[in-house]
Order: sequence, then structure tokens, then C-alpha cells
Amino acid sequence: MKTLTTLALAAALAAATASGSALASDDLAKKNGCIACHDAAAKKVGPTWKDIAAKNKGNEKGVAEAIVKGSKDKYGKIPMPPQAKAAADAPALAKWILTH
Repeated sequence: MKTLTTLALAAALAAATASGSALASDDLAKKNGCIACHDAAAKKVGPTWKDIAAKNKGNEKGVAEAIVKGSKDKYGKIPMPPQAKAAADAPALAKWILTH
């Protein structure tokens, strides 16, 4: 039974790692300063990740591009400034944001 449990936990961990686990992406969001303006459910300066996910279903590339290049007039009057420093992490962040 212990072997089965261990295998199940290992499989779950591998799946989470392959898909970009919430913890790893939360760490990426902190690393890139996203949490200064965004949150999963509470509106801050920018829209919530839940709102971004709802507006961009299936558009990981568009969300990643908006992270790097910024966006304007999509969620209100406050523009999203370009985050070029996040270019390497943008695809993983976009994928994670769209899970909300």
C-alpha cells in the first residue's frame, strides 16, 4: 500500500511540475513583481488573474505578449506597462494565469 501511495504522490508531483504548479508560478509572479498590481481574486491596480483568465480563455500567447509588451484600454483606464524583464517567464506566467 505504501508503494502505491508513493507512486501516486510521485505521479501527482510530476504532473504538477510539468504543467507549472501553482506554487512555482506564484513564485514567478512574486519574482517578476506581478503581485504589486495583481491578485488571484482581489482587484488591485490591475485586474485579477481570474478576470484576465475569463477574458483570455485559451489565449496563452496573447497573455504572454501582454505581459512583455504591456496593454492599454483592455481592463480600464490604467495601462499595463511593458514587463520586458519577465520575457523568459511570460509563457509560464500566462499559462498559470489562465488556470484561474
